[in-house]
Amino acid sequence: MNRRRQIVRHQQQRIRQHATHGNAHAFFKLLIDPELLQRVESTIPKHRQRLFPPAETLSMFLAQAMNADRSCQNAVNDLSIKRSCDGLKPSSVHTGAYCKARARLPVEMVSTLLRSTGTSMSNKAPPSWRWMGRPVRLVDGTTVTMPDTLANQEAYPQSCGQKAGLGFPICRLVGIICLASGAALDASLGRFRGKGGDEQTLL
Repeated sequence: MNRRRQIVRHQQQRIRQHATHGNAHAFFKLLIDPELLQRVESTIPKHRQRLFPPAETLSMFLAQAMNADRSCQNAVNDLSIKRSCDGLKPSSVHTGAYCKARARLPVEMVSTLLRSTGTSMSNKAPPSWRWMGRPVRLVDGTTVTMPDTLANQEAYPQSCGQKAGLGFPICRLVGIICLASGAALDASLGRFRGKGGDEQTLL
């Protein structure tokens, strides 16, 4: 088999393995690792001691996004099971508190972690992975739909082709990616249409 295909297949297997075994506890351990802890703490807003503090909530959110079952119910169930296994009192399996905690996560916290981890991965990539020895960056854009709330509709208007009340708010996303490592180095969010909503402006 071609050596390059072997490497690609091996990388795909590792990604699938990480996605299968990724859980909130594993992400939480990464967030409190000395390399990231200072950055995480600097972006955490003042908060009361709750069942879902920011770092715990973010770790649950990351695990939820990687899981085949991306429901909030599954995320809360996993936490309750983990607490029981650790000899702690099982938490409530109602999703309301977790959803509110997730909505309180500062965008700056997530974006800072994105830039920090992306830069770290890019810097640690072997020099042989670079194209012609150069650090090449890729730029790509996409759109995502958002919850249909009045605030989202005002900030991120839907497509003109949809009648009012029938569509979802649309956010445009442009990211910068390291070719060598595949890590996302930075990203920008904007409106789907209107002034400043095109990919060139977001870049």
